[in-house]
Amino acid sequence: MIIFAVFGRTGMKNLNLSDYTYQLPDDRIAKHPLSERDNSKLLVYEKGTIKHKDFKAIKDFIPADAALFFNNTKVIPARIYLHKETGALIEVFLLNPIGPSDIMSIVMEERQSVTWKCMVGNFKKWKDSVLNTSLNIAGVHVNLSATIIDREKRSIQFDWDNTGISFAEIVEHAGQVPLPPYLDRSPEADDKPRYQTVYSEIDGAVAAPTAGLHFTKEVLEDLSIKNIRQDFLTLHVSAGTFQPIKTENVLEHPMHSEQIVATKENIKNILNSSGKTIAVGTTSMRSLESLFWFGARLINGNEDFSIQKLEPYQRNELPTKEAAFQAILNWMKQLDLNHIVGKTEIFIVPGYQFRVCDGLITNFHQPGSTLMLLVAALVGNDWKKIYEEALSNQYRFLSYGDSSILLPSS
Repeated sequence: MIIFAVFGRTGMKNLNLSDYTYQLPDDRIAKHPLSERDNSKLLVYEKGTIKHKDFKAIKDFIPADAALFFNNTKVIPARIYLHKETGALIEVFLLNPIGPSDIMSIVMEERQSVTWKCMVGNFKKWKDSVLNTSLNIAGVHVNLSATIIDREKRSIQFDWDNTGISFAEIVEHAGQVPLPPYLDRSPEADDKPRYQTVYSEIDGAVAAPTAGLHFTKEVLEDLSIKNIRQDFLTLHVSAGTFQPIKTENVLEHPMHSEQIVATKENIKNILNSSGKTIAVGTTSMRSLESLFWFGARLINGNEDFSIQKLEPYQRNELPTKEAAFQAILNWMKQLDLNHIVGKTEIFIVPGYQFRVCDGLITNFHQPGSTLMLLVAALVGNDWKKIYEEALSNQYRFLSYGDSSILLPSS
């Protein structure tokens, strides 16, 4: 029987938020990207030791037989501004699709009407009226309307009058780059390409998988030359990634749900990997670990790919990594599936036993955040040493900040 550190015989123990905070001066938050993506600093953490390098040198610290897993989600301009006839400005921030499907790829290709759960600014001034705006998309005039479907649930329906236009195109022309709130500024022209990875492909994220922002085509080519395998799966990052923890016992934090898409090739590559598995970003790590738990569900006869927040801490008899991913592959073959779509609320905190990931490439995160807890789960109390080193050596923090590679074991 495996019992994790956050559990006792009578249930969960507290994890105190105050144990995972640090002082982050405002001037250490990178408000703008560097002129070149790969000019950032790189903190290298290996088995308790720390080195300071440039990001371009990252290939030198990845074992030749390792596999890197990237998140190829693409940030959509999720912040849409609409005006009432009175002139009042209404800000609508897309969170999660509701209809005609909750699968992101289906909704983004819809060509008439979609419904989203949204955050709405100035919501009290938006009564039951329909808001309209006009768009010019490649010389085509399109009327876009927004209607409140459920005020309490913040469900907003968007309709447009041209079936030749997809919702992805609507958002591209109507929306703005959804910069993180802590940047405290309006988006600028350079944000559109820079708040996006060079390998982004699948529309659906409302926040960038920021660990990938440092990679350039040249860096990726360097990794290929060294025969370091690269694989791409998808987790559509939600705005919940910025939601602060407000409870002193962090286990009481309501964890956000995010959509995962994995291909049969992803599953095969994880199953056949003989070297280290390194996640590029916390979102890739959440995806890889969630896939293991889906495999564990399948072995127990549960085909629901919807991983709950504390599910990993409530299971005693667990399969091996190989058995879990073989179960997924067998299930996909049986159903003739080339990809699977699921949801995860997985909350990776100190005490979590990693089932897939051996290392992590990531930025430096907000004090007391869910991402900070994930880092502490991987490197233990050394997170304090890592962050002290970064602060002492003038690293830039958060989304547009510098990078680290964390390898707790050789």
